[in-house]
Amino acid sequence: MEVSRRRFLSIGPVGVLGGSALGFDLTESIDVKQRLRIEGATLAHSLCPYCAVGCSIIAYTRKAPNGRTELLQIEGDPDSPVNEGTLCPKGATSLQLAVSRRRVPQPLYRAPGAAEWTKVSWEFTLDRLARNIKTSRDATFVTQDADGNVVNRCEGIAFAGGAAFSSEEGYLATKLMRGLGLVHLEQQARV
Repeated sequence: MEVSRRRFLSIGPVGVLGGSALGFDLTESIDVKQRLRIEGATLAHSLCPYCAVGCSIIAYTRKAPNGRTELLQIEGDPDSPVNEGTLCPKGATSLQLAVSRRRVPQPLYRAPGAAEWTKVSWEFTLDRLARNIKTSRDATFVTQDADGNVVNRCEGIAFAGGAAFSSEEGYLATKLMRGLGLVHLEQQARV
């Protein structure tokens, strides 16, 4: 059986990959696909939630049939003097922060010695976290250094702020951790 070019390209993804390898330009079809995805969407201007540079983003949303707002796409705002439409890798993947299929919807707990994770309530999680912080803080709190100076610090707990923290969240988390006496603090957005 002789394979024509039309037959070859109708094979599907393998044909598309083969077609692009043979020199066919797929840019226009990708642009059309993107326009169809966001056609009729509401455009909202916002800021990237990561490092505090203040990169402008455009979020495309649409009302789903069930009445909820569906986030379709996030991209850099080309009219922004800060980022001129570009985003760093964290900002470019910020859509996943909101709609990732891999996102864990509720707390999971694995008891000591257990092999499996179990779903637990937020009340259990926050209570357990608070008890563990209190136990560690009480066990490692230093009131005076070797020279007899009052230091009131906790050396047994470290805190690393998440990259999704806004500047304000990072500020509040730092204030809370300093209030507990922590001296080992870091923000992932700075790393």
